Amino acid sequence: MSVFQGAYRAHTNIALIKYWGKANKDLFIPTTSSLSLTLDALYTDTRVTFSNELDADIFYLNNQLRNEAETAKISKFLDMFRQEAGVDLRAKVESVNHVPTAAGLASSSSAFSALAAATRQALNLEDQISDQALSTFARQGSGSATRSIFGGFVEWQKGTTNENSMAVEIDDASWDVGMVIMAINTAEKRVSSREGMAHTMQTSPFYPEWVRQNMIDLERIKAAIAKQDFQLMGEIAEANAMRMHATTMASDPSFTYFEPDTIKAIQAVQDLRATGVLAYYTIDAGPNVKVLCKASQMDEVEAFFAERFKDMNFIQTTAGPGIKPLDRWEYDDGAIL
Repeated sequence: MSVFQGAYRAHTNIALIKYWGKANKDLFIPTTSSLSLTLDALYTDTRVTFSNELDADIFYLNNQLRNEAETAKISKFLDMFRQEAGVDLRAKVESVNHVPTAAGLASSSSAFSALAAATRQALNLEDQISDQALSTFARQGSGSATRSIFGGFVEWQKGTTNENSMAVEIDDASWDVGMVIMAINTAEKRVSSREGMAHTMQTSPFYPEWVRQNMIDLERIKAAIAKQDFQLMGEIAEANAMRMHATTMASDPSFTYFEPDTIKAIQAVQDLRATGVLAYYTIDAGPNVKVLCKASQMDEVEAFFAERFKDMNFIQTTAGPGIKPLDRWEYDDGAIL
């Protein structure tokens, strides 16, 4: 019996300069570059086992066998690596998400980064595929996964081809950068990111201006990060998030990811900032509000919000690392071949 195995952890990321729209939907090449912060508290562990005893791919998510459609998507992703390695072995994929799935907390970013890294390891492709090249593979599972290959602040350079639409690490974010996530609703959202961005591109008159302004925002925030100017970084990120959501509201028919508590949370962040605390909100395709703040002030920030949102779940996190191999698989017998 021939068995090849890899296991990796990847952390989710939150975009401060948003990705919203594809220039090439087949290759997941975006209309704009983007920039994110990798988060330590939210991650996915994935083990991939190739074996000549398997006659079909098998996919488990959170210890639950997934359906044919979900497995087909994983198989298509694995095919890129099988072609690179020149093998036709089937695989068992086991993935454990420490992120609520499909709720605007970017679970797909860590999921496909971990899958890409574990598959590369299992098929002994680490000498052939660098981390930067691996980001182009991860991108074809989920656009945001491009950025989770690396830690800290990461830019996804939009590029024009499969080979140059890739991630670049910008800064390790070790200068007191933190985030408090307000988990307003972690149920699966009604409009997926993929559906939402396609509809926005097709129908929103604001979309061309979004593309133009996003390029400006990206250069400005990179300069702010280089100077470790927390206030300017937060101001740019907050404005960029609202511009993205403005495009959805201007779509036809209009839609929004906001819920009533999303608006209340935005107001709460503004009230907190009025007290002198540097706190800035960003919101992806979902209702949950992420508050960029100093890591040293996360307890203070959470306490302020807890006074206003009695039943809210909060997640504190600092900047997270890039992909890391797992020496032990914690979810069954612990074996890593």
